[in-house]
Amino acid sequence: MIKALFDQPSHRRQRIASALESGLLAAPYPAASLRSLLRMYEGVEGVAGALLELERLGISGTAAAAWIRTVDEMTVRTQQPDLVWSGPEVPGLHARDTRRVFEELLGAAQRSVWASTYAFFDGPRAFQVLAQRMDAKADLRVTLLLNIQRKRGDTTAADGLVRKFADRFWTRDWPGSRRPDVYYDPRALELDGPAGVLHAKAIVVDEEVALVTSANLTEAALDRNIELGLLVRDHALAASISLHFRTLIEQRLLRPLPAE
Repeated sequence: MIKALFDQPSHRRQRIASALESGLLAAPYPAASLRSLLRMYEGVEGVAGALLELERLGISGTAAAAWIRTVDEMTVRTQQPDLVWSGPEVPGLHARDTRRVFEELLGAAQRSVWASTYAFFDGPRAFQVLAQRMDAKADLRVTLLLNIQRKRGDTTAADGLVRKFADRFWTRDWPGSRRPDVYYDPRALELDGPAGVLHAKAIVVDEEVALVTSANLTEAALDRNIELGLLVRDHALAASISLHFRTLIEQRLLRPLPAE
């Protein structure tokens, strides 16, 4: 049960330790207090259970705070990424499931989501969890990076392809009432062949956790194909990925998808 504390990002563990030291947080660790303190809505029961387990072991108050700070220092230094796989399950090998990790990350997002994919099929299903989270969290900022492909032999002007994609995306693919910010790589639409495409597959949530994966947002990639990803709970790494995406946008190397 104490593992619930290890599963929290470093800034949350530090916040818990400070609250224990000041007396702001004490047994029986009510869920409402933890939600307010940690600014989280899922998983507070696990945190409360972990703190109560420490109480049972005779570790409370400032002693619990010192223990948590020691754990935090060790965890930050040694935390290893989780392997995330799609495809057939192999008996005896532990691996996290791509679809489950994808849905858990997006379903728990509090402040921001950056999601990049080369391809997606069945938009309403692919974006369902994210759209529901946006509708539930009014202050959640979501940025999608999507690739727009030119079919072989299609000579339609790039602006026309972008508007066609935008019309389909907003009317058929995006299932939510709130809209994310969407960007694309214009080089993929050059008439004489793409100079490059947006091929990155990654999700960054709250600049605290990042999933970098070979899987696109398709049923085959999430469930059937053999795909491999790394799930890393590291603020510096997650923030550096979102910063790279943000810089590509600021330098207009990625362009905004029209809203209409």
